[in-house]
Amino acid sequence: MLSALTQSFSASTLFPRTLSAMMTDASSNSIMRDYAKCIFCDRCVDACESQSLNVYEESDDPEPPITVGNAPLKDTNCISCGQCAVVCPVDCLYEKDASKTVLETLKNKNKNGKICVAITAPSVRVGISEEADLPAGTDSTGQMVAALKAFGFDYVFDTNTGADLTIMEEGTELLSRLGQGTMFTSCCPGWVNMVEKVYPELIPNLSSCRSPQGMAGAVIRHKFSQVLGVKPEDIYLVSFMPCTAKKDEIKREQLSGDIDEVCTVREFGRMLTAEKVDLKALPAADFDEFFGESTGGGDIFGASGGVMEAALRFAHEAATGKPAPNVEFDGAVRPGKAGIKEATVALDGKELKVAVVSGGDNIAKLIKRIKAGDKFDFVEVMACPGGCVGGGGMPKGKAFKKNVPKRAEGLYSIDRSKGHRKSQENDTLQRLYASMLGGAPGSHEAHELLHTTYSPRQ
Repeated sequence: MLSALTQSFSASTLFPRTLSAMMTDASSNSIMRDYAKCIFCDRCVDACESQSLNVYEESDDPEPPITVGNAPLKDTNCISCGQCAVVCPVDCLYEKDASKTVLETLKNKNKNGKICVAITAPSVRVGISEEADLPAGTDSTGQMVAALKAFGFDYVFDTNTGADLTIMEEGTELLSRLGQGTMFTSCCPGWVNMVEKVYPELIPNLSSCRSPQGMAGAVIRHKFSQVLGVKPEDIYLVSFMPCTAKKDEIKREQLSGDIDEVCTVREFGRMLTAEKVDLKALPAADFDEFFGESTGGGDIFGASGGVMEAALRFAHEAATGKPAPNVEFDGAVRPGKAGIKEATVALDGKELKVAVVSGGDNIAKLIKRIKAGDKFDFVEVMACPGGCVGGGGMPKGKAFKKNVPKRAEGLYSIDRSKGHRKSQENDTLQRLYASMLGGAPGSHEAHELLHTTYSPRQ
């Protein structure tokens, strides 16, 4: 039925080819628009409205929706979350695909003298399972690593290690800023874009920490290159993410070009097809050692509430010198179906007021409350509903919304299986701090490499 509609009502049949060509927009770092494919379903309008961004507006039928003012996407309030691409049934809106470029670089790595490194986000290990026709939430970590090695990557590292590193830095920052107003997490690039474009007055409240991808990129580019005895530019670093906004993040001036390309889970799936790699048939492989160890606290970053839970596991011990009485804060900060979750957590004799929020509409509601006087010490924000497991680069389809909680449960299951579930128990990070990062979280060396700045972009 959909294919028949596409043939009958696509923009290419209603508009001259010259006009259709004018309706291709490649201005965004993350999202492509090809309105020659548009069937006028307006799902992108609804998706963007549900994010409280309203970048798209309906046009007069029979015409495609357009951006407000018909501006290039990069000149709108688009935060690159990709929720419009997730719901587009005909790929009129889709992520900028880097998969062919990556595979070509891998094939020519010896000629180009490149050392090829891949890093993988928490949600990828459950998301790629769906691309291989496995049940949503299946843990395919070992097979994922093996597939990347089969593509030709020399090293495969874990962005979860970067997530643990983020907790060490962000948790330390939180303790230093208590009593100074609300501190917001900075892990989600869509949320960071939203602050810079829509809520610039909140820039002082953002954590200065880079995202796990940003931290991993900096450490691998500038520290792992030293271990190998090569120049930083000799490393070709590709990040596999559930998120289209990560493509935009690596273009930020503040991140210094540490990562060369970002591929979404959907692009990863295309690479499996192009290289004829059967994920299900691969024997499990391990991450490489320099940046391959993670705790359960890093694993749960992909689910809304996971960053907060990992931070609380760290903060209690850092503040009191004693292990947190609870490792799991499921009743307090795991939002489940709720888009906003609030809790009061005891910390060293004080009450810490925290909140977890995901999805643009819920974010707008919570920000409105905070501006009206509601007080919070720490707020975790994820632009995509459900967090990274609902990211704009995850597998599409009718079951997308139903699969989001299954993916989250897959990550929590990985967490429960770990011997170490608190980021401060990551031995790899202890060695990195001792040898390369100034000895402790919050050091001058760590701040120079792992933190960032923000600027208004209204």
